[in-house]
Amino acid sequence: MKRFQPIPSQLFTVFTALFILLNISITYAQSSRGTVRGKVVTGKNQVASNVSIGLEGTNFGTTTNEIGEFSFRAPAGSYQIIISYVGVERVEVPVTIIAGQTVTVPQIAVNASMSQLSEVNIIASRANRFTARISTDAAKIPLAPLENSQSYSTVTSSLLKEQQVFNVEDALRNAPGIQKMWDATGRAGDGGGYFTLRGFVTQTRLRNGIAGLVTSGIDAVNIEKIEVIKGPSATLFGSTLTSFGGLVNRVTKKPYETFGLELGHTVGNYDLNRTTIDLNTPLGSNVAFRLNSAYNYEGSFQNYGKSRTFSAAPSLAIKANDKLSFLLEAEMFYGRNSAKPFFFFYDSPKAMGITKVSDLNIDYKNAYSNDNVSSYSRSLNYFAEAKYKFSEKLTSQTVFSSSNSFSNGASPYYYLVTDARAIDLTRDPITKISPLPDLPGEANYIYRNDQSTANSKLGAIEIQENINGDFNIGGMRHRFVVGLDFQRQNSNQIFFGNAYGVVPINDPNFDYSSFNKLLVDKTNAANPLTSANTYPYIYKTNTYSAYASDVINLTDRFIASVGLRVDRFENKGTFKLDGTPDAKPFGQTAFSPKFGLIYQPVKDALSLFANYQNGFQNPAPYTDANGQTVAPKIQNANQIEGGVKMALFNGKLNGTVSYYRINLTNVLRTLPGSGGQAIQVQDGTQNSKGFEAEVIANPIPSINIVAGFSYNDSKFTKADADVQGLRPNTAGSPYLGNFYVSYRLPESAVKGLGVGFGGNYASKNKIINSVSQGTFELPSYTVLNSNVFYDRAKYRFGLSVNNLTNKHYYTGYTTINPQRLRQVLLTATYKL
Repeated sequence: MKRFQPIPSQLFTVFTALFILLNISITYAQSSRGTVRGKVVTGKNQVASNVSIGLEGTNFGTTTNEIGEFSFRAPAGSYQIIISYVGVERVEVPVTIIAGQTVTVPQIAVNASMSQLSEVNIIASRANRFTARISTDAAKIPLAPLENSQSYSTVTSSLLKEQQVFNVEDALRNAPGIQKMWDATGRAGDGGGYFTLRGFVTQTRLRNGIAGLVTSGIDAVNIEKIEVIKGPSATLFGSTLTSFGGLVNRVTKKPYETFGLELGHTVGNYDLNRTTIDLNTPLGSNVAFRLNSAYNYEGSFQNYGKSRTFSAAPSLAIKANDKLSFLLEAEMFYGRNSAKPFFFFYDSPKAMGITKVSDLNIDYKNAYSNDNVSSYSRSLNYFAEAKYKFSEKLTSQTVFSSSNSFSNGASPYYYLVTDARAIDLTRDPITKISPLPDLPGEANYIYRNDQSTANSKLGAIEIQENINGDFNIGGMRHRFVVGLDFQRQNSNQIFFGNAYGVVPINDPNFDYSSFNKLLVDKTNAANPLTSANTYPYIYKTNTYSAYASDVINLTDRFIASVGLRVDRFENKGTFKLDGTPDAKPFGQTAFSPKFGLIYQPVKDALSLFANYQNGFQNPAPYTDANGQTVAPKIQNANQIEGGVKMALFNGKLNGTVSYYRINLTNVLRTLPGSGGQAIQVQDGTQNSKGFEAEVIANPIPSINIVAGFSYNDSKFTKADADVQGLRPNTAGSPYLGNFYVSYRLPESAVKGLGVGFGGNYASKNKIINSVSQGTFELPSYTVLNSNVFYDRAKYRFGLSVNNLTNKHYYTGYTTINPQRLRQVLLTATYKL
């Protein structure tokens, strides 16, 4: 396979020439333009977010951000700013735009509620429905994407609603560079689904910028948007919630000041039935309550398998006065789920003589166990936030988060074995079945197991204080955050496993449903929990952190950012099942810096950016050459990244193109010791580099496009001889692509009718990759999806077909996981 090479100098020359030409052409086209800025509030002086604004008789305009502010460029001249609503008197504000200058209009107040604001008449082709103008979490400072030197992708609720995506895991198919490897297991401590991002494993551990741990898949009923923040991000988010590849932050819906109600129901094949509610109601003049909830039942594309989930997310917003406000939220997920098939390798692919899935005889539609073998999971998260405005330039945010995960039950999985291994296992009375049939070839059997959890619990609390400021000092604008953070994790996770025999991998006459709850209960009763057959993860950790970050406008086009975190990690020790210590306590102090630069050749339209980002982790103790348990050194990942961000043609063409390189140090590796006994040292290194591109476009009023492409080259640069120079099996597919095109009929036709089409591509994925075990690849795949929708003020209908071509495809890392076949969904929603 051809190795990825650094970008040659000739290519840099071409890029430079293209950027110069682009800069000249855009600068010339916009040389006669000025900037309009302002803020929109409702009649109750609440910020009006996501409101469309335009200049009458033109195609120039934008939408307000999360704090009601707007900014856009337009040719010099005198205009009327127009905000128009269904059933509400429209607002007109005169403005004179001066070339090369910024005009700030007085605050615009509209006599409308937030529910009415959602029914904005389109008066200019300005709304790119799938973009988010500002993020308050990505940098813990309100910044537009072009002002943030770190690359990130945003998946909006508008896109999820149009595609009929019901969970966070599926929603991430719209973000470039991230790939699902495992569905959520439902086990406490495992978290939600597992993904790979820039060559490293990550999960959805953050909610509104702080800890929001989960056990099962995350229902999207309460999601306003999802942010995939790329690269090591420990400076602002710490080490316990992030990975070296980045993080996933889910931003939730918030209460507003008027009544609103949406009721929805979805049906689909595989017995899908889903009911949702989004209720918002004021409770007096300064209190608002909102409830988002969903009940979801679904069978499986396989012969067995089902899941029942319930989620509820109540929230209460209280405005004590003009300076002080409170937000109380809860997030509750409950699930009873059958395990989805995971195929591990008991014997290596090299020993089995296989290199790809087609060498196996897996029955794609066979679950290999009865669906009454299930696990119960529960995640309860509680949040409290207090905001105090000292002035328009200085605010305080105090946040408390409590996360509690619980699971109990069986989680079947299967080992792929050689025929010789299968015969050996049948000699064990526990695994013995009737004599194995004599079949030709290899890999004719699987070894059935489960790894259950026994009333496992993982608790976490986080207390965070952020002071945000926005000041001009020495002629330069400073937007900064100073924060303190405390996190505690208390784990009492108990894992245990049992074996359930060797069976043929594909025999139509075999009763695979015999692996059922009765057999599991009987086996568990015969094997009570002891220290010999359990795998406890019992520990307590405290993390104390302080951080600061400053975004400095050196000029109106040149922006620098600098940040630093000081982090004190204290591991209070790990313990065995009986409570006796298993490893001694230890503590570590880490420093995590970050730097960034942005230059805007075209103000508010084109940014050249570069960053240095740091991530770190506190690994578990290991055993050294002397047989002693050693406190580990901190692992550090340092990233350099550069690229281009754009919001061209009045926001119709948005995107990011970037190149990154991440170097990871202090990786644990194994060396041969004296007497053949292996020893461990912590001096390994790993490198991950790649290219990412994302485009979110609105070329004409009726079409919206989301597309992305990524390439990642990861390898161990100093590691065990077994994997030296090879790609980690956690890095996923080197090449990933995503796209989605949405077309809404023009206003003159059937208003609200539209269609969408999209898909995802992933190249081959080496889930086993070493000298001793050989190489095993999951095949590349292209999965296509389509939808039709009809969206009006009071109701909405949607029809979606996922996996349109009924593609057989697999995900996994070190495992083979069959994915869902074609599914048809029909949704009806009533809005009040």
